[in-house]
Amino acid sequence: SQHDKSERVRALVKSITAAIGGDPTLADRAAVLSKCDLLTHMVGEFPELQGLMGRYYALHDHEPAEVAEALREQYLPRFAGDALPATRTGMALSIADKLDTIAGIFATGQKPTGTRDPFGLRRAALGLLRTTIERQLEIDLQQLIGQALAALPFAAPEDCARDVYDYIIERLRAYYVEGGAGFEVTAEMFDAVLATRPASPLDFDARLRALAEFLELPDAQSLAAANKRIANILRKATEPVRDEFDPELLIDPAEQILGEQIEAIARQVEPRFAAREYTSALKSLAVLRKAVDDFFDSVMVMADDATLRANRLALLRRLLGLFMHVADLSRLPG
Repeated sequence: SQHDKSERVRALVKSITAAIGGDPTLADRAAVLSKCDLLTHMVGEFPELQGLMGRYYALHDHEPAEVAEALREQYLPRFAGDALPATRTGMALSIADKLDTIAGIFATGQKPTGTRDPFGLRRAALGLLRTTIERQLEIDLQQLIGQALAALPFAAPEDCARDVYDYIIERLRAYYVEGGAGFEVTAEMFDAVLATRPASPLDFDARLRALAEFLELPDAQSLAAANKRIANILRKATEPVRDEFDPELLIDPAEQILGEQIEAIARQVEPRFAAREYTSALKSLAVLRKAVDDFFDSVMVMADDATLRANRLALLRRLLGLFMHVADLSRLPG
């Protein structure tokens, strides 16, 4: 029912407002009033007035201006290229409303197939993503999807949260590949970031921008090729690979140099990854190119000695792990 939806949206609005630094009182009031105008004859007769009438009724009832504005903004953006919500309250309400709709439809097993999208979920997903990224809002999409599904009056299927995340993020592909963000993105670049499954769309955007800059560097192609090679080696490894290598077991000069450089650069870049300074972190990692090339030229990873082999695999895993803070470069062509 409309009342149940309002209550679910209200809870989501509370979480989103806390994350984006909005006013909780205004946001809650807007959520309570969000669907009131749908009960009026005016909107029943002219559906395109939804939200607009809500704004008029709210102003007429002397509600705060931001609450009234948010009632209109909850439906934005209505189409590609449409305006985005401008108030924090409107942003939170718009994201919450769209997320509740998508979660509800997926949970009832009516997810869109092919080109059919009777509930406008594509538009809703892209709208909430554009609002998040273009308004620079920091939200944990995975956590909010979980909250939206848990609030439904029935149990969602087991993999539903993953499906909803995949569906929403997949809408970003066209946005980037068709140039919506204003910089060039290939499908492979998108997949490289998608492989790391960032919880925040804004974080996804930051990784993609850093990756685009990194790929302009002269050492990028060689490192992308190395990542591909490492991923293949690790995939074929029959024994489990440790996360950490033992520097004492590095015997070849090329692997000693690579091991030292990895540890030195890791100390520099790990705080930067945590602060999402991905561009400078990737630029630092680009310095590893020569050591990586030399390693592959002179070191036999799959040595007969099991201890050496395990340590070399761990060394490569550590290297790959550094890049994985941003993207899975093994998915790039090269």
